[in-house]
Amino acid sequence: MTVRVWDYLAEYDEERADILDAVDTVFRSGQLVLGESVRSFEAEFAACHGLAHCVGVDNGTNAIELALRAMGVKPGDEVITVSNTAAPTVVAIDALGATPVFVDIRESDYLMDTDQVADAITSRTKAIVPVHLYGQCVDLAPLTALARDHGLGIMEDCAQAHGARRDGVLAGATGDAASFSFYPTKVLGAYGDGGAIITNQESVAEGARRLRFYGMAERYFVVETPGHNSRLDEVQAEILRRKLRRLDAYVAGRQALARRYADALADTDLVLPAVTEGNEHVYYVYVVRHPRRDDILERLKGYDISLNISYPWPVHVQTGFAKLGYEVGSLPVTEALAHEIFSLPMYPSLSEDVQDKVIHALREVLATL
Repeated sequence: MTVRVWDYLAEYDEERADILDAVDTVFRSGQLVLGESVRSFEAEFAACHGLAHCVGVDNGTNAIELALRAMGVKPGDEVITVSNTAAPTVVAIDALGATPVFVDIRESDYLMDTDQVADAITSRTKAIVPVHLYGQCVDLAPLTALARDHGLGIMEDCAQAHGARRDGVLAGATGDAASFSFYPTKVLGAYGDGGAIITNQESVAEGARRLRFYGMAERYFVVETPGHNSRLDEVQAEILRRKLRRLDAYVAGRQALARRYADALADTDLVLPAVTEGNEHVYYVYVVRHPRRDDILERLKGYDISLNISYPWPVHVQTGFAKLGYEVGSLPVTEALAHEIFSLPMYPSLSEDVQDKVIHALREVLATL
């Protein structure tokens, strides 16, 4: 059997009774859209972050777009973010008619280089979107100061950081709003698409609730356009309620796997993930780095191991964003890393036997390069 970077079947075997009970609970409830499961999950997810509001939506991309719209971002505004991210971060900004503005990342932890943000601010800048990438948090202290001084909003992209903390504070609990994806691969993943916006600002929450439901303030009466049909599904919400109770266990499982990788690969020439001081890394993905990345991946196929690259193409070099005018070389750290990084299998139900197979194969491949 091919070893892949993610698989859910073993976890499903363990949790099957609870997952099927969640489905049955919804089907027997008599309400299949925006019912009790969505309301309960929203309350519980907001509470676990110490915030007042959560708005469940249909996916993480729309969570970003609707959060920014609810914060007042409009066509022609600029939003500062990074190019070393999943394309949906930038797709959502572009969908607003706003302009993504990129800063480079830090070579140490692959996160936003916050020292570059001040120089990227212009009279058109409306918001900053730090991406808590791979499972650990951007330092929001300097961004909070900049936002205060320039009247900007901060919208945290937490799609890869469920349960991650910086200085004890959960990802998503600091900015004006935060977006989450519950795509199945995530630390807190659904059995399909799902997303959420969390915030302490009532105006942002109310705006997001309208926007996810056609722009309606009440049934059949649209007060804001363009609205969306972006509701979190009741079945996914109920599954997420059950899985939220296990989030700490999922994180602990990922951290244990990360420690095994670190111990077993410490004496190789792979660059292993660095945990920034103050961060609690939840290892959504376990990203390593090597200058001969492509050779390694090709040779691992001979061991029936198929790994992933997160991400092989920075957003600013993709043809869909050529209109932004970034040239190759404009974000040197981001571009250099894109040629060297790759992800090892990482999910809580990954067995030690399979992990050992990956470690053994990697060590053999590295020894023969």
